Amino acid sequence: MKIFQKFRHILTALVLVLVLTTTAACSGTVQAKQPTQLPSAISRSGDYTLLERGNSVQGQDFGNWVVGTAKGIVQDAYVRDNNKLGVVITPQVRPTEVRTLAKSLTQGFHKNFPNQDLTVLMYAPDKKLILTSQYDVQTNQIEYK
Repeated sequence: MKIFQKFRHILTALVLVLVLTTTAACSGTVQAKQPTQLPSAISRSGDYTLLERGNSVQGQDFGNWVVGTAKGIVQDAYVRDNNKLGVVITPQVRPTEVRTLAKSLTQGFHKNFPNQDLTVLMYAPDKKLILTSQYDVQTNQIEYK
């Protein structure tokens, strides 16, 4: 039974990597643009319902796409300033799968928000930071912390 569960988790991670990289690469609907300013009344009033997954329209769309695509693996995501992605994983993600998921998310994030350094913050279900991946546009490398 444990072998089946481990196989299922590995297969799920691989499918997610494939889906995130191919969908992000082929998708023309979520592309990086200049950040769209949201009405200033939103931030002053404390009503953050429009800011749940991004502080720009493109960020909001990408955050929604991540959560919708990664059902069962990602419970929440947010994009800030079109260069920082925060992801809260579900309890089903094993510690050994976090780095693979972070890499996949970083690659998909880069395809949608190119030509800039990017940060992906991976959070446990209790919202504690567990891994940070940083993409350097000049070296085209991902560093993990």
